[in-house]
Amino acid sequence: MPLGGNVGHYENFPVASWLCPASLRPAVAAIYQFARTADDIADEGSADAPERLADLAALGEQLDLALQGRDAARWPQLWPPLVAAVQRHSLDPTLLHDLLSAFAQDVRHTASGHTYADLPELLDYCRRSANPIGRLLLQLYSVTGDEALRQSDAVCSALQLINFWQDIGRDLPNGRSYLPQDQLSRHGLTVDDFHHRPDDRAREARLDGPRRAVVQALCAQARELMLQGAPLVHRLPGRGGWELRAVVQGGLRVLDHIAAIDHRTWATRVTVRRLDIPVVLWRCLRM
Repeated sequence: MPLGGNVGHYENFPVASWLCPASLRPAVAAIYQFARTADDIADEGSADAPERLADLAALGEQLDLALQGRDAARWPQLWPPLVAAVQRHSLDPTLLHDLLSAFAQDVRHTASGHTYADLPELLDYCRRSANPIGRLLLQLYSVTGDEALRQSDAVCSALQLINFWQDIGRDLPNGRSYLPQDQLSRHGLTVDDFHHRPDDRAREARLDGPRRAVVQALCAQARELMLQGAPLVHRLPGRGGWELRAVVQGGLRVLDHIAAIDHRTWATRVTVRRLDIPVVLWRCLRM
């Protein structure tokens, strides 16, 4: 996805790319580094779930200390730029805590093998894992209003869902599943049915149609959500609007590629490639 930037792997974040105004890059980079640190705590290394949850709680405590002007000794590199960004742009620290809540939920759910019941439960997770990023960026651009917030939430949740359906084959071996139980039940499937077993051709053939139907329905929901939020591109000024156009069209292009492989993302992971850049740029211009 064309999320821009040069700082790593936190996927729902248009980081400080050349499209971002220079005056906002330090704030965007500071928020990104905070999110990436939390992401690494939740997902990297060999720590067990209780250790990860303790470190995420500590990160939240250190955030509060730093914002209060008190000594935050752990992760000291994070706090000066982040505090400066919060103060300069009047950012809402609750949104940063929402991110930590979502990362902690991921740790707990992975440890317990939790399956999301339906799309509303999954969107509640997106409300804390993805939507805070969009809302923070709106605050940086001084864009206000309920409609803008709704559109931002739709784009961010759609991006999160697209990442989920793009990464089914990557997430399941790592103990993560975001496939909603109601969709699985509707097609007579379980999460285990999405584990790719190419050596068992009879099983793969039997499950192929129902699995494709599930992914197709989930991608249709993500596309609809993205299109609901797409008009936000006209509310963001200058470079910000073009950055968002690229994010929206990049997400839609991933859905195009998923459709092109008949929605078999449990077996093949699609990405936006260099050859897609002219298509994405043309669609950005048409917006």
